[in-house]
Amino acid sequence: MTTTGYLDGKVPTGPIDEKWTSHKFNLKLVNPANKRKYDIIVVGTGLAGASAAASLGELGYNVKVFTFHDSPRRAHSIAAQGGINAAKNYKNDGDSVYRLFYDTVKGGDFRAREGNVYRLAEVSVDIIDQCAAQGVPFAREYSGLLDNRSFGGAQVSRTFYARGQTGQQLLLGAYQALARQVHAGSCTLYNRTEMLDLVVKDGKACGIVVRDLLTGEISRHSAHAVVLATGGYGNVFYLSTNAKGSNTTATWRAHKKGAFFANPCYTQIHPTCIPASDDFQSKLTLMSESLRNDGRIWVPKNPNDTRPAHQIPDEDRDYYLERRYPAFGNLVPRDVASRNSKTQVDEGRGVGPIKNGVYLDFGDSIDRLGRDVIEERYGNLFQMYERITDEDPYKMPMRIYPAVHYTMGGLWVDYNLMSNLPGLYVLGEANFSDHGANRLGASALMQGLADGYFVLPYTIGDYLAGMLGEKPVSTDDPVFAESENEVRDQIRRLLSVNGTRPVDSLYRELGVDIVWEHCGMARNQAGLTQAISDIRSLRDEFWTNVKITDQSESLNTSLEKALRVADFFEMAELMCKDALDREESCGGHFREEYQTEDGEALRNDDRFAYAAAWEWTGESGQQRLNKEELTFEYVKLAQRSYK
Repeated sequence: MTTTGYLDGKVPTGPIDEKWTSHKFNLKLVNPANKRKYDIIVVGTGLAGASAAASLGELGYNVKVFTFHDSPRRAHSIAAQGGINAAKNYKNDGDSVYRLFYDTVKGGDFRAREGNVYRLAEVSVDIIDQCAAQGVPFAREYSGLLDNRSFGGAQVSRTFYARGQTGQQLLLGAYQALARQVHAGSCTLYNRTEMLDLVVKDGKACGIVVRDLLTGEISRHSAHAVVLATGGYGNVFYLSTNAKGSNTTATWRAHKKGAFFANPCYTQIHPTCIPASDDFQSKLTLMSESLRNDGRIWVPKNPNDTRPAHQIPDEDRDYYLERRYPAFGNLVPRDVASRNSKTQVDEGRGVGPIKNGVYLDFGDSIDRLGRDVIEERYGNLFQMYERITDEDPYKMPMRIYPAVHYTMGGLWVDYNLMSNLPGLYVLGEANFSDHGANRLGASALMQGLADGYFVLPYTIGDYLAGMLGEKPVSTDDPVFAESENEVRDQIRRLLSVNGTRPVDSLYRELGVDIVWEHCGMARNQAGLTQAISDIRSLRDEFWTNVKITDQSESLNTSLEKALRVADFFEMAELMCKDALDREESCGGHFREEYQTEDGEALRNDDRFAYAAAWEWTGESGQQRLNKEELTFEYVKLAQRSYK
């Protein structure tokens, strides 16, 4: 590994509460009559992509929007359940923009950029107004005011929600805004279309190459700027809470064209998911973190206790989060809750048929508040749990266990959300910018909508203003032909292997047996070193022995999956390389060699207070490291404590 240089995040100078306001004033503008002279590509139609495309279309730009779904409404943002944070202080319990900023920096274990995080907290209050005006049916109190609840890592109630369907309702709001622009003609929507390469000319992003998933047709699209809002890479683990279609191809292909990939080892394990029931499961189901408001997490003190859970009295239960972290209790951050659950199961105190879970119990809350209140708050989540497990959570505690959920790593971007490649902007979970080493619950929706509605529409004009009068690069340019040929060559190569192992067989071995085992909730030097070696060996087998069950170049779901898994192999190696290089524990990155006496993450601020931005050098596993030093002027570096 070599280090090539230091990156400038371009965070404005001045007091932190004035940075964004002064920066907006200093940005170059594109006047309304000139906006229609610019073409912008947006890839992805989740909350970040749909809100960005709708906002850019409303401003007058010509926007092309790409999704591999049949409708933008199927984007994975729809799966978010519990809520969206905003510092409105409706509960009058001490919240503020500064406190949301502080909680987010601390929750991310001091590995986020202060300027970005403060801006996120600052615009959070506008997001709620925007979405309420769109008709998003947020829960309301008796008085008619919007209701709030608590989430992990905070001691205030700042999470706005729509039962357990917050992501769905917010996405419908963004989708209707996008649909309006499609109808108006400012946005052109390409569905069932997957980006397979980023086109770069003279060091600037100028377009994409895509494949029609129904016909197999490869086509080229040019624009003045490209916006990626394609989510995270959590499905590299095979088992995760992500939809099975979620992948890393768009951002990974951009990385291979020169975009730096930052902090890939920062992956989040969500503490409240339904445990796997057998070895053949293909995905895991998230149970909203909001359940930790009224549910208590415990295991039997006696690991051999065979009584039904509801018959085990309090004195025989270990409410281990309340015991270890009395100040926050069951609402500690996700990384802390997840590691503690793993410890209980690893030490033989797991519950359920295969002893791979812990209990999330609502008995006390039902007795205190009544079943009607719990049903009003979480009814659809309880129904979902019962449909999947055939157990009634009103009568029996839920069984939960951590699962891969969100990735804090992503393409490196500066304060304007532009990557190191001019003209390439990256939003939402696809970038690395706002969460550090751990994301607080209810902050993903906040970041996606902040980026799309309130940040990118300002910052992209600063880049485009300097291109007035320039036409987009022609799709007949040799750079487009080169990218298209690379895409076609990879497809032909995969179809020609004709091996014996199905894609899923290789994919499961990569994700479950290697990445989850050695780069999951806990990592160590020996395991990561072994993982890198195993990934390389298995990748060689993939390219020599994978079996694509359909040889068609048109509609071919086996080919789709193989293309994505090929990228997962390279992504997995970089994750392990980054985890091996970062000799500390912080947030979701827990190196077993670096922990406090009581088992908490132990940072090394002298050596690792930076964002690691990896640069592709032409060969997988040989990336060079660039660093963006992180400074903390407003939140003092300290060992996190939730006790």
